[in-house]
Amino acid sequence: MTDTHKSNLAGDDDRGEQQEETRFPLIYAQEVAENILEQLRPHCIRAEIAGSIRRRKETVKDIEIVAIPTPYEVGLFQTGIATIVDQWQIVKGHLGPKCKYTQRMLPQGIKIDLFLVEEKTWGLQFAIRTGSAKFSHEVLASTWSKMGWESKDGILYSTNEIRNDYGGKTTMEFYEEEDLFKFLNLPYLLPEEREL
Repeated sequence: MTDTHKSNLAGDDDRGEQQEETRFPLIYAQEVAENILEQLRPHCIRAEIAGSIRRRKETVKDIEIVAIPTPYEVGLFQTGIATIVDQWQIVKGHLGPKCKYTQRMLPQGIKIDLFLVEEKTWGLQFAIRTGSAKFSHEVLASTWSKMGWESKDGILYSTNEIRNDYGGKTTMEFYEEEDLFKFLNLPYLLPEEREL
């Protein structure tokens, strides 16, 4: 990749010192992400681009993909999504039966955050992973918290013993993003409108 495809912005590292953060133009990152999606989709029930690419930010620092993988094996006889993902350099998280997240470095020099979810958690996870982080925290999480719910692994759990106002349910699952917004009594916002 040439320098015209990336830019450096200063940021603080863990020690409070300045370090450069590589950012990529949206058009380039989206092209890479769409290529990755083409490779992953044959091994998934569903897979979509999330994060700053989905929100159409001018520059992005990584690619975020949310996927519902079909069953796969790892190791010597790997199958499914592992045959694609394990080609990329591991940054965090190994694939396996309980893997929910892995971060890899792509050959193009851009990191990919891959979130592996279930169908019943798609709506909540896709909304959170689309962001922005501030929107997810200050709008979505704040709203469900005020309603007496907390999130764990993509499912909302009642913080009250008895939930008569939701038909006695103590958990809520969301198969689509729109279902989450409706449950929270929030108007559905397009991803690019989710910046605070």
